[in-house]
Amino acid sequence: MLNVFHLTKKYHRFVANDNLTFTVNDGETAVLAGPNGAGKSTAIKCIAGLLRFEGEIELCGYKNKSTEAKRILGYVPEIPAPFELLTVWEHMEFIARAYNLENWEDRAEELMYRLELKDKRDKLGKELSKGMQQKISICCAMLIEPKILLFDEPLVGLDPHAIKELKLMLSEMKEKGTTIVISTHMLESVEGVWDRVFIMMNGRIEAERTRTQVEKSGENLEELFFSITEKPAVKSE
Repeated sequence: MLNVFHLTKKYHRFVANDNLTFTVNDGETAVLAGPNGAGKSTAIKCIAGLLRFEGEIELCGYKNKSTEAKRILGYVPEIPAPFELLTVWEHMEFIARAYNLENWEDRAEELMYRLELKDKRDKLGKELSKGMQQKISICCAMLIEPKILLFDEPLVGLDPHAIKELKLMLSEMKEKGTTIVISTHMLESVEGVWDRVFIMMNGRIEAERTRTQVEKSGENLEELFFSITEKPAVKSE
């Protein structure tokens, strides 16, 4: 379970995240949706412990910057940043050693096979396309079998097969109780995957809906999204 309490992130006078409070339950896939600049990526980075912030964030009851929290967290950034001089397989081994994983080789082989990286196992990070680098990031995040998994625009740069396979993998992790949070500005990219959506604008959560609520009310999520995100921008004080 992920709990975010009064998350506020400021860059000097600019408020990137303005008092965000929300919960994502075990086995639930939540989407932070909004246009560019809404504060989605900043929130993801705060949850991942990469930025300083005001407020509190808990991952399965642990403070997000604690060692215990980091051991159960998987994170896929929007822009992949593999080690240039490590091969694809060496990335898997690096993560396994960093997390003290045991008997990880078969899982690494499976992840690489499913994302079509097996024939690239001896390629260096710098030799791969952005899409292939993104696949490495996904494999590294999933290798540890995290209890909480963060994705920042995960489908950017992926080919159709990889998108289909990633969605299947997310469904499998969800069945195992993994908490998944996806940041995106493209609702269609997470269609059929999400359970809860937070629509963000100007650093705030302007609306929250569960899939059940949308299905029962007949509400059009896309129309709701545009009714919020196409409002004139309001500057933070």
